[in-house]
Amino acid sequence: MPSTILIVDDEANLRKTLAEILRARGYSILEADDGATAIDLLRSATPDLIFSDWKMPRVGGEEFLQYLRSDSRLAPVPVIVITAYGSSHSAIEAVRLGAYDFVTKPFDLDEIVVTAERALDHAALNREVISLHSQAGQDSVAAAGRLIGTSGPMLDVFIMIGKIAATDSTVLICGESGTGKELVAEAIHNYSGRKKEPFVVVNCAALPENLLETELFGHERGAFTGAVGRKVGRFEMAEGGTIFLDEIGELSPSLQSKLLRVLQERSFERVGGTETIAGNFRVLAATNRDLEASVREKVFREDLYYRLNVVRIQIPPLRERRSDIVPLAEHFLTQYSEKNGVGAVGFSDEAILMLQNYFYPGNVRELENMVERAVLMARGRVVMPEHFPAQASSSNGDAHELEVDLLALPFHKSIAELEKRLIRKVLKDSAGNKSEAANRLQINRRLLYNKMEEHKIEE
Repeated sequence: MPSTILIVDDEANLRKTLAEILRARGYSILEADDGATAIDLLRSATPDLIFSDWKMPRVGGEEFLQYLRSDSRLAPVPVIVITAYGSSHSAIEAVRLGAYDFVTKPFDLDEIVVTAERALDHAALNREVISLHSQAGQDSVAAAGRLIGTSGPMLDVFIMIGKIAATDSTVLICGESGTGKELVAEAIHNYSGRKKEPFVVVNCAALPENLLETELFGHERGAFTGAVGRKVGRFEMAEGGTIFLDEIGELSPSLQSKLLRVLQERSFERVGGTETIAGNFRVLAATNRDLEASVREKVFREDLYYRLNVVRIQIPPLRERRSDIVPLAEHFLTQYSEKNGVGAVGFSDEAILMLQNYFYPGNVRELENMVERAVLMARGRVVMPEHFPAQASSSNGDAHELEVDLLALPFHKSIAELEKRLIRKVLKDSAGNKSEAANRLQINRRLLYNKMEEHKIEE
């Protein structure tokens, strides 16, 4: 008997197109135009897989997922969320509520079919061990806040946050400086059962070893010269909540040993004290270093590395998620316009092109600083290239083919030439792999092929 797939989406054309593709693969299809209609249909049907839009009239995706997970008959059914409104909150929330996967429109229909097949295989493998009792719904949690991005790499990060937030597993967050590692740690805390308890941040690179030890573990009166009273350390402050150890790769060998014991035993002593203090806290750590290389060089303990690396989240640099540059820039434009009391007018086309071309060695933090400066320079006017720092206008190897000589062309020719150069470059960087190139460009393969034909780009 063929598997049954329910498609829930208020866009009739998308729903019917997806239904035709899946029927051609031999699946039986059910359709609903919103969550309320789907709920009525599910009273008499149990599909093997559900595709669900996130933004729908009457009953939206979040409420629909909550309904599915509260029904023991429907809870094991995998759900793939599809939406045009990709955001950190919707991605994390969808996965936290039990969605199998999360994809944004427009998507490649062939890849959607592969995702469906994978979800059905996954459900089949787990069917015998999936409990049929009702899964308790979870309380809504605070939004992820400043995490912004709809690119594939960032959606992968959001999905990972949704999967591990509710656990107490130690998480190692890796990425270059300025990519937003602390924001990811904060999102994990905000989506966890510890969200109402403290979120304590420690920068391990900011203090010398002797001060960092007392900062982490506290000290007793008289422990050293100047210790005139008892000091409560950050691990005690984090009781019931989460402690985030930033720049963990900077710890001295002595502190690495003490942290290892904390992770193993969840207990510690204050400096100068003998009382063992048991703690209830979750540990999140971050680094911009290659800890595996540090382990090989014998400057970071291998046993500590494995204790920290229970779950690893890799934050992509901004240059690898260029489709997020403009949304981030617009967010910072609004933020700093409001902060400084000037109207958020927007960016000129030349400014946007400059933003998209720049390499961002400082990642999101550098983009934020650039936009803050531009807001101050523009003072309520449209942000122009001259409002950015001089280095933003400098070309680099990756952006050389996209320089602003395009502005000398008529508008439509400029856009066409930009498309042509961009597709050529991404195909070259992807070694001719069309699927990878389409993913990098955030378009489906069919559109890529059409554009290659339009611009006479040879394979």
